[in-house]
Amino acid sequence: MSSAAGTESRTLVDRAKAILMKPKEEWPVIAAEKTEIAALYRTYVIPLAAIGPVANAIGGALIGTNLVGVGAVRVPFTNAVVGAVIAFALSLLGTYVVARVIDYLAPRYGGTRDLTGAFKVSAYSSTAQWLVGIFALIPALSALSILGLYGLYLLYLGLPVVMKVPAEKAMSYTVAVVVAVILVFIVIGIVSGIVIGTAAFATL
Repeated sequence: MSSAAGTESRTLVDRAKAILMKPKEEWPVIAAEKTEIAALYRTYVIPLAAIGPVANAIGGALIGTNLVGVGAVRVPFTNAVVGAVIAFALSLLGTYVVARVIDYLAPRYGGTRDLTGAFKVSAYSSTAQWLVGIFALIPALSALSILGLYGLYLLYLGLPVVMKVPAEKAMSYTVAVVVAVILVFIVIGIVSGIVIGTAAFATL
């Protein structure tokens, strides 16, 4: 059996549904699976991470946002595509960066360093965030993306199980990871804004 078989034996839909609806039961299953980061990217991360950028591009370019006294304001198609590609790439990069943070901090909270395990936590705890990206298809519903915060709860449940952190340290470990990740994504957001702005200017 290949090392990716554990992940590929369960469909993306089944895994997403399980991690969202019964995470306490699903995390031990995930922890026991033999898999590889490349396989997780191919079978789970890439399909789900694409939802938000694609929906945002379609919603921004084809539907637009209705402004009082102005009407529908749409993003130029080229800008929408460039923005979607960059956002998608940064999402893939961000998933790996978060895994690195999780892996690096594990020993400080009594856990075991395991980059593959850390990547599992990073990827599967992002499920809610990626799925709510579909609301960007209709810009007026984009506020519902706040539902993606459910991912913090998934992270809290997954860290002690996968990274072997004592239960009493799970909360402090989660907070440390979240703070570190926020700082990382602030930097990524700044870089993204600069790159998207530069790309948009180049298309004018």
